[in-house]
Amino acid sequence: MIAISDLSKSFGARTLFSGVSIQFNPGNRYGLVGANGSGKSTLLKILSGEESPSGGQVSIPKRLRLGVLEQDHFQYESFPIIEVAMMGNSEVWQAMTEKERLLHAEPFDGERYAELEDVILRNDGYSLEARAAEVLEGLGIPTAVHRDTLSTLSGGFKLRVLLAQVLASGPGALLLDEPTNHLDIVSIRWLEKFLEAYKGLAIVISHDHRFLDNVCTHIADVDYATVMVYPGNYSAFESAKADERERKESEIEKREEQIASHQAFVDRFRAKATKARQAQSRIKLIEKIVIEKLPPSSRRYPRFRFRQQRPSGRRVLELSGIGKSYGDNEVLRNVSLTVERGDRLAIIGPNGIGKSTLLKIAVGELKPDSGRVIWGYEASPGYFSQDFGELQSGGKQSIEAWLWEAAPGETIGFIRGQLGNVLFTGDDAEKPVRSLSGGECARLVFARLSVLAPNVLVLDEPTNHLDIEAIDALVTALRAYEGTLIFVSHDRWFVSQLANRILEISPKGLNDFRGTYEEYISRLGDDHLDADAVLQKLRRAKKTLDARKEPEPSRQHRARSLRRRSEELTKEIGDLEARVHAISERFLDPALSGKKAQAEVRKLEDEQKKLQARIGDLMTEWEKVEEELETFAVSA
Repeated sequence: MIAISDLSKSFGARTLFSGVSIQFNPGNRYGLVGANGSGKSTLLKILSGEESPSGGQVSIPKRLRLGVLEQDHFQYESFPIIEVAMMGNSEVWQAMTEKERLLHAEPFDGERYAELEDVILRNDGYSLEARAAEVLEGLGIPTAVHRDTLSTLSGGFKLRVLLAQVLASGPGALLLDEPTNHLDIVSIRWLEKFLEAYKGLAIVISHDHRFLDNVCTHIADVDYATVMVYPGNYSAFESAKADERERKESEIEKREEQIASHQAFVDRFRAKATKARQAQSRIKLIEKIVIEKLPPSSRRYPRFRFRQQRPSGRRVLELSGIGKSYGDNEVLRNVSLTVERGDRLAIIGPNGIGKSTLLKIAVGELKPDSGRVIWGYEASPGYFSQDFGELQSGGKQSIEAWLWEAAPGETIGFIRGQLGNVLFTGDDAEKPVRSLSGGECARLVFARLSVLAPNVLVLDEPTNHLDIEAIDALVTALRAYEGTLIFVSHDRWFVSQLANRILEISPKGLNDFRGTYEEYISRLGDDHLDADAVLQKLRRAKKTLDARKEPEPSRQHRARSLRRRSEELTKEIGDLEARVHAISERFLDPALSGKKAQAEVRKLEDEQKKLQARIGDLMTEWEKVEEELETFAVSA
């Protein structure tokens, strides 16, 4: 449990929040939401101890170990990937490292070695590497590279390793700031399943609607200079918050009507002697009516508007035989695709499969190694890149001047109006583009696309740097857009709101489906984004195929051996569980409560932990045996 009492945080004259009192309970998963700059990340840093509050208290049990997502991967560059993931549990990792050193030290310190062994057993340390490997695989980092150094990975995958470091450590509470950044759709789905099964307390910042809906049991809303907790997922929160605001506004309206009614009576009858006493009573009533002043929301909704100067021809874009490699890494091979007017094409697939490369080739940002790109009659594409490097290196040029370059014939009033629509007001227009944050860059690029009025929008991860309010506004604008839309996104809610055609790129090739995202998932027969289900399905299919290839006598012998082993495992597990239960009963003996019995208690605890570890290993083996037996039943 984490409790905060009368918490406040200010930066100079600006107050992010004050008077916040909340209890975060174990077993619950809290989505921390709010506008960019409202204080979400600051609150998480206060809870982790990285930052101090301006006032109030944070109470965290001493035994509660926090898992905090780091962003600095540079300190781990020379370490093997699997070891970086294991370092999240620092107590176990340090014990394992020191124990390994002791094995090669002279003279051998047996007493210290035993202490370290106890630390490792007490924290289930011998399963740490297996847990870390499983988490890395779930996040899309294959076993084949686990012994490579972290420096061999790209930036996005390095951050995945840092996420694995937190998840594999088995903390009592998870504090995760934007954990879905740099994850593809499959990895996001895996993370959802991990968090759904997590027994501890989780507090997660995310701008992903569907992720918040699938994971959260509560929403902590940072708004109105405070933090309020709502039960339920994000969709339930949106409804509850709107209802609460409407109720408060309705109450204020009723009180204002009461005041107006009383004031009208006073104004009418104050001068009449027969009504003077009643008028005075009404004045006292007015004085007693208190109207709560609703604070302004920190949420700000940009107004995006996309139009096309003129429609394109029926055939918008044709890609024929596109191939592209980076050194020995072939990302695209013989890709052919035709996009027609009115298509709202979502391109999905795992990271590194070539989605962004395909868009860059289409708009001429990158040359293909083979194939050709043909834009149709009157097609005028507008491109949104997920990389703002060129924009942010634009020197001292102001955002006003940068936007004016796209519409030199327009007035300053028009340009200021466009900037105001995307939340740049007043002196903001004079900001240098190089000083903008990722979210500000995204809004400015959308303003430029609005001015250019292309009839084809090509968007590469457009939601990456936007808060939920901006994402909602973007969806509304793109729905109203009459041109053709081609976009890459890992945000399933965003895809489901816009796409009428899905192109999934996978190692097997292209899957081009004309229909919505929900129809695509339904057509597959199961949720292909469920990484566990996919892996399980592939494993079973392979085992079934292998079993069918075996000669019949060999298969029968194998099946008999498996059934025999299953019976042996079942018996051994039962015997060990009985001993664990007997030890638990022994702990209830009053004779073990004194100081003299401490040695025996410790011995029993050690035995019980070793038994439980052994039971876990046997259960894993039993599950594998039963799974293989299933393949014999399927192929019979």
